[in-house]
Amino acid sequence: MRGDDEQSGHLFSYLSPEQRVPADHPLRAIRRMTDAALRELGPALDALYSRAGRPSVPPEQLLRALLLQVLYSIRSERMLIEQLEYNLLFRWFVGLAMDADLWVPTTFTKNRARLLEGEIAARFFDAVARQAETAGLLSDEHFTVDGSLLQAWASHKSVKPIGEEPPAPGGGSNTDVDFRGQRRRNETHRSTTDPDARLARKGDGQAAVLGYYAHVLLDNRHGLVRNVCATHATGTAEAEAGVLLVQATVRPGCTVGADKGYDQGPFVAPLRARGITAHVAAKVRYSAIDGRTTRHPGYAVSQRKRKLVEQVFGWMKTVGGLRQVKHRGGRLVDWQVTFAAAAYNLVRLRTLGVAPA
Repeated sequence: MRGDDEQSGHLFSYLSPEQRVPADHPLRAIRRMTDAALRELGPALDALYSRAGRPSVPPEQLLRALLLQVLYSIRSERMLIEQLEYNLLFRWFVGLAMDADLWVPTTFTKNRARLLEGEIAARFFDAVARQAETAGLLSDEHFTVDGSLLQAWASHKSVKPIGEEPPAPGGGSNTDVDFRGQRRRNETHRSTTDPDARLARKGDGQAAVLGYYAHVLLDNRHGLVRNVCATHATGTAEAEAGVLLVQATVRPGCTVGADKGYDQGPFVAPLRARGITAHVAAKVRYSAIDGRTTRHPGYAVSQRKRKLVEQVFGWMKTVGGLRQVKHRGGRLVDWQVTFAAAAYNLVRLRTLGVAPA
């Protein structure tokens, strides 16, 4: 017997969102790990808010919502709010009741400066990394460092000579700009839209784009991110940021793998001075390493393991929304990259079976 297509307007439901979400849903494990990290961040979040006045939107809910934006590749915060309006799974993850009022998209904008000032993304990343350490998933012996170019939220039309007055408004919001034949360099030109962005190429023969560099230090045992940052897209950024990440995280006696771009004195020499072995892919000519490094079996292992870092950048760009960053300014881009790295670690930990009660 064919059922009737009845359109029920209003019904009472006695099931909570907790009961609606399947017990084996991937977000359940991620939610438990996220809540554990947020409990650890409690004192830091308390310090960012005044003890007087009206209660604000709980920062824990904002951070869970931003985590959903990364995990589900939601393009904007306006679309995120739209999803929270009717998506039962999203409401459960954030901690919103079915009949709870939603925020406006500018709520994220107003609270972002507070979260940025408190370095909440870095603290959240560290809290997730400590869960991996507690679970015994980190080697603390063998690492990989690498960088990747991210496209900035700015166009070539915005690149002007430093000190040049902006053109008078007129002709619409997307006026024609003919920059062909002009020689534009980072030393003489800046983007008026995002002054922190720099012109950079992904490789020889490719067009230059306005961008930033994301840098990742990976633990080789299970491919978890141990440290992360974003910098200006300069020719020396990868080596300089790589040294800083290694010095802040890696202890003497460990190894750090990298591709041929890191086979240079400014990267290898500081590591050797700290007693760290640089397992970089050796160039054919003018290599900074020799047989004293490449003859050991561990060097070949590092060369295989270092390719795991490409999975991080691939996930960040295809899932995490970092193919083109959503914010302008170096500090905000660093915040976005760090938060995306924490989201990647949560997904990786869930795959490895880590789910604190």
